[in-house]
Amino acid sequence: MAADAAEEIRGTAQGTAPVPLSVLDLVTVGAGRTATDALRTGVDIARLAEKRGFHRYWVAEHHSMPGVASSSPAVILAHLAAHTDRIRLGSGGVMLPNHAPLVIAEQFGTLEAMAPGRVDLGLGRAPGTDGATAAALRRTDRLNEGADDFPQQLAELIRFLDDDFPDGHPYGRIHAVPGPVQATSPGGVQSAHRPPVWLLGSSGFSARLAGTLGLPFAFAHHFSAQNTVPALDLYRDSFRPSAVLDAPYALIGVSALATDDEKEARRQVQAAALNMVRLRTGRPGLVPTPEEAEAYDFSPMEEEFVRSWNANVIHGTADEVRTGLDDLQKRTGADELMLTANAHGGDVRLRSYELIADAYGLPAA
Repeated sequence: MAADAAEEIRGTAQGTAPVPLSVLDLVTVGAGRTATDALRTGVDIARLAEKRGFHRYWVAEHHSMPGVASSSPAVILAHLAAHTDRIRLGSGGVMLPNHAPLVIAEQFGTLEAMAPGRVDLGLGRAPGTDGATAAALRRTDRLNEGADDFPQQLAELIRFLDDDFPDGHPYGRIHAVPGPVQATSPGGVQSAHRPPVWLLGSSGFSARLAGTLGLPFAFAHHFSAQNTVPALDLYRDSFRPSAVLDAPYALIGVSALATDDEKEARRQVQAAALNMVRLRTGRPGLVPTPEEAEAYDFSPMEEEFVRSWNANVIHGTADEVRTGLDDLQKRTGADELMLTANAHGGDVRLRSYELIADAYGLPAA
């Protein structure tokens, strides 16, 4: 599986982009819009990304957030698989402690059967929500246990994906279906291929684990920028060649919004920042409009948060965004840039990816 997995993981830069470009979609829901609107926009973005040469499109698991409609990545990815043909689809990520490993192996085995050879399984160890919601998801209030057990959960999941529990293991006669067991059953013609596993993180824990296991690593620069370079250095220093990769491969998630007018970019980014202010202060809601953000009376503490948050959002005209992305890639040495466009309107987000594709001369079709 090594050569195939490495080819799926390592994308090819298109146009004048320094590295492959990809999309991270939170399926955001703006004020005055519905989850149906957001999911339709997701399909539009995935189709555009496929046409313009973006390497992959990921969705991220979140819960109990009115402005984020991506609580069920596997369901969304199945929908996207029916509306695309070539682009890689994946989770950025599934929060593994929220789920039984067998369930995730079954879900992504099903996705692999739907879209053979183009599914990624990105895994995180955070809950993707607040503590109370995490307790409801896991039916326990022992939340630290889930994070601490992440390496064991990961090992179990990979065993299910590969269908290779050792003899005598309690799960040795249990198989994730669809999966490799179908290829070894009498008359079996099922492909033994399974989705490549990525580890996601915003600190050093998953960076070190991904390096030790020889897995690809995705870092959440878009909300943990101060940790990006240290985490990538730790990943590279910890890396041990594996059957999956013979050298490190790291992508970073980047907040990037391009508009036709620089002023409009600032308006949209300010609205997204207000959404984060409300989320961080326990008041999650729909993504506000730029007009609502302009009328909002930010406290001094909130203003400081917004300044800090927006400092890590690359925004402006397409040329300004391209320059910012190029500089970030040089500074971090990232092997891939995964762009997330946070804005109130789906049309704004769609236009942003189109403008960035144009700025880099990505294929028109």
